[in-house]
Amino acid sequence: MTCQYSISIPNQLKSRPRKTRQEMAPHSLSSFAFFTLCTFLIVLHFETFCWTPGHSASVDDNPDPAARGMCAAAVAVHGYECQEFDVLTDDGYILSVQRIPHGRVGGGSGGPNRPPVLLQHGVLVDGMTWLVNPPEQSLAMILADNGFDVWISNIRGTRFSRRHVTLDPSTPEFWDWTWDDLVFHDLPAILEFMFKKTGQKIHYVGHSMGTLIALASFSEGKQIDKVRSAALLSPIAYLSHMTTELGVLVARAFVGEITTMFGLAEFNPKGEPVSNFLKALCTDPEVDCYNLLDALTGKNCCLNNSTVELFLRNEPQSTATKNLVHLAQTVRDGILSRYDYGNADFNEKHYGKPKPPAYDLSKIPSDLPIYLSYGGEDALSDVKDVDILLDSLKLHDEDKIHVQYIKDYAHADFIMGETAKDIVYNKIIAFFRNQQ
Repeated sequence: MTCQYSISIPNQLKSRPRKTRQEMAPHSLSSFAFFTLCTFLIVLHFETFCWTPGHSASVDDNPDPAARGMCAAAVAVHGYECQEFDVLTDDGYILSVQRIPHGRVGGGSGGPNRPPVLLQHGVLVDGMTWLVNPPEQSLAMILADNGFDVWISNIRGTRFSRRHVTLDPSTPEFWDWTWDDLVFHDLPAILEFMFKKTGQKIHYVGHSMGTLIALASFSEGKQIDKVRSAALLSPIAYLSHMTTELGVLVARAFVGEITTMFGLAEFNPKGEPVSNFLKALCTDPEVDCYNLLDALTGKNCCLNNSTVELFLRNEPQSTATKNLVHLAQTVRDGILSRYDYGNADFNEKHYGKPKPPAYDLSKIPSDLPIYLSYGGEDALSDVKDVDILLDSLKLHDEDKIHVQYIKDYAHADFIMGETAKDIVYNKIIAFFRNQQ
């Protein structure tokens, strides 16, 4: 395994102005409740969901893969070369990025100029989510075996990326961010790093929030000149039509109960405050604590029991509470915009206007090749919301956008489904090859 580490501290990071407590505080309890209660329930699911024990060798038996690194824990054990890199963002976060430069034991084709691909995970998980399936079903390893140079991102705050040049993750300042910061800092830093290492434009694959930050970043022109194409799985640019069964429970939630969470800058799904709250919710006779995964993501058709068991051993991951609030604002407002500080003066200070600016997806270059895949059973990336996304891309060059609808697929099927290789991944590979 090759490890490389080289970081210099930008001057502007050595004396960062502190934000006021009001600016850092989450905004809008009611909107926060709708989205974040759903994420709360995921955690309880992790504690109570039972699967028939099965064996999977996708990750070694170390209960804490972070202790050894993702390469050692989930890639090298299968005979693939894997490299660990640290990427510094321009606001001082140190992100862990993994690279699988070629197929198993030198397998695959393409020589030294293999096309680079970046895999970007969603919210409350990390890059390990691409590696819980066995190699023949893992998108990362399938791409490597088919001649691609595979890179895996881990956004700020997840277990492999809990570092900063001046801030400590035990402080609220470390968690003062939303997905805006992933758009303007994390994703551009990783794309720039990859481009410098490979000298080639990059194919992008995002799932869930990984699609959101890509679309927003592309609309802002962030490193778009370094992107060759993008494959978006379960896109969640819009969230107004989520059909999750948990909506009824959310409507009943007491705002007063939600306020107990607001002292937490870090939203740690495995922490005691969240756990206690969820255990109380689970006493509701109408809440099926056994089947919360389907209740949240939709009825996944094609998950393997042992894969899900392994997934639950590795996830969920921390995120910023402020990030969840921002996602909740997207649910509430039905538009894609920067974080709303809930105060015209604060918005004016940050954006120069009383309301946060919207992301205009029509500004995504019309000739950027896009492959978009979504499922009919997905409760988070609902068909109606995907239709809104497609409408915002209606001026895109017709021969540059490819849409795949899979009637039986729900949210998790796209990254853990046993049939995903044949139904989705092979088509993504063909799409990427057509863009070379």
